[in-house]
Amino acid sequence: MSNDALRQHYTNMCRIRAFEEAAIRALKAGEVHGAIHPSVGQEAVASGVCSNLRQSDILLSTHRGHGHTLIKGADPLAMMRELLGREGGCCGGKGGSMHIADFNVGMLGANGVVGANIVIAAGAAHAISLSGDDRVAVCIFGDGAINRGPFLEGLNWAKVANLPCIFICEDNGWASTTAADAVTGGPGAGARAESLGIPSVEVDGNDVEAIERIARETIGAVRGGAGPRFIHAKTYRLLGHTAADVAAYRDDAEVAERWKDDPIARARTLLIARGESEDDLGRIAEGADTEMAQVLTAAIDTAWPALDRAWDDVQDIGFESRQA
Repeated sequence: MSNDALRQHYTNMCRIRAFEEAAIRALKAGEVHGAIHPSVGQEAVASGVCSNLRQSDILLSTHRGHGHTLIKGADPLAMMRELLGREGGCCGGKGGSMHIADFNVGMLGANGVVGANIVIAAGAAHAISLSGDDRVAVCIFGDGAINRGPFLEGLNWAKVANLPCIFICEDNGWASTTAADAVTGGPGAGARAESLGIPSVEVDGNDVEAIERIARETIGAVRGGAGPRFIHAKTYRLLGHTAADVAAYRDDAEVAERWKDDPIARARTLLIARGESEDDLGRIAEGADTEMAQVLTAAIDTAWPALDRAWDDVQDIGFESRQA
């Protein structure tokens, strides 16, 4: 990877982290009326995968999906307004963090139901297949999702129908407050995909160069008609399950050791070793912090949606109103 490309990934990852740190500040200040699930430590997957997607490609994400959404092209101000429930949020302030979406950039949504995005992705990929174009659908989910029914259903249908879908297990080692390997039988995610005939590859999800290369090759193959593929990206969630979770169930020494593998720090170290200026990289990180601090201020200053719009977009209420 060229220095320019790696610097762009470094910038992407800094922007993701700065956005989430701003969101966490908003939560602690009482501005967010719901949960925030940070992806701190997992930014390389978002940058490496989503930077390889076209705007017209489809993306499905998890309740920990801020980074995926941002790199897919969503406006950070619209995202922050959504988290705060404000006017101009990308879902009108009704979805919040766990259901953030932006159809304008092909982001069909995060999902608060673990594994539910997998069957939605299969459906989106089937629609693409019927349309005959060369778009792809990418579905990112956590390690906990592989133990739920939609995993088998979605992957099986993608294989049977030869759908243009890339399934990505963003394995951060923890299913909420439980170590993933304590509740997962057998060899794990990739083996389950391969048992259905879907080729799988495992990658260091904290190595942005590695995940970018694997994602680029896999997306290219699926776009060319190769059928569904599976990527098992092994990373680590450096903070708690939610922003309010102090993660007392984890050993402090384990977390401290994993901070040494922070993907942003790894990219920064590599860039410096290749001759990039420490000051320039520092300015990139500071610029991301400034950008997202301004985004948060602007979102807080945004009005709440009008009360008479409370029932808009609610299907049952709309149906009853029409019948009346």
